[in-house]
Amino acid sequence: MIKILFCAKCGSILAPKKDDPKKIVCTGCGYSPRQQKTLRIGEKIDAGKKLEIIDKTMETLPKTEAQCPKCGHNKAYYWLAQTRAADEAETMFFRCVKCNNQWRSY
Repeated sequence: MIKILFCAKCGSILAPKKDDPKKIVCTGCGYSPRQQKTLRIGEKIDAGKKLEIIDKTMETLPKTEAQCPKCGHNKAYYWLAQTRAADEAETMFFRCVKCNNQWRSY
């Protein structure tokens, strides 16, 4: 449950002081209440759950037939990027489906 405290004078949010995080002050006018509230700032992390990170970035790119200079595989993802002046052709980048080697073609 998050409880936000507001200033009695101007209505701005009360936040912890930078030099003493146990005390709170107004972010707008600097007012500090006489009666300090117990302030806890934290984050609850559930250590029982495992987080699996999956790289899904390459699955969205189109594939083409291009031979990888590193492993010789003939399928690669590709994308275009404007790396030079606007009046020059785009650069085509490739990433091998098998070994993730990346290269470009001008």
